[in-house]
Amino acid sequence: MSTKKNNILVPVDGSDSAERSFDKAVKIALSEGAHIDILNVIDTRQFLGEMQDTVITSDTFYQMTQDAAEYLKSLKTWAHDNFDFDDIDYHIRYGSPKAIISYDFIKDHHNNLIIMGATGLNRVERMLMGSVTEYVNQHALADVLIVRTDINNQPLKQK
Repeated sequence: MSTKKNNILVPVDGSDSAERSFDKAVKIALSEGAHIDILNVIDTRQFLGEMQDTVITSDTFYQMTQDAAEYLKSLKTWAHDNFDFDDIDYHIRYGSPKAIISYDFIKDHHNNLIIMGATGLNRVERMLMGSVTEYVNQHALADVLIVRTDINNQPLKQK
């Protein structure tokens, strides 16, 4: 039985930790001949609590989607420019990052490895509800590799 990980999911949120996990995923994909799906989940649940008195327009969702797409494109470009690696697709989803990363996306794209950072951008959610990484590590339908911050591992720099 092969342990080759040929379809890697890398959820990213713009944090240094997420970008380090992307860097590691590219290096693993190169050595294993794997494909990478990078995923940004726009957490729509935040609008229910924080902004319940504010009307969220379609322009707001459009801008969030455009910003996410530009960020994901920059990661794909970085992988090409630094490693000549192009076997990457990027995706944007809306909803709960925990559920989308752990179940929904994997069911749709048949990923067999998730590589993600130990911490993300949302410290408040981590304190109140537990981290996305912790949840994914316990519930995902695929193996999970958690990339930890290391003093010797400099953050990925965007060009």
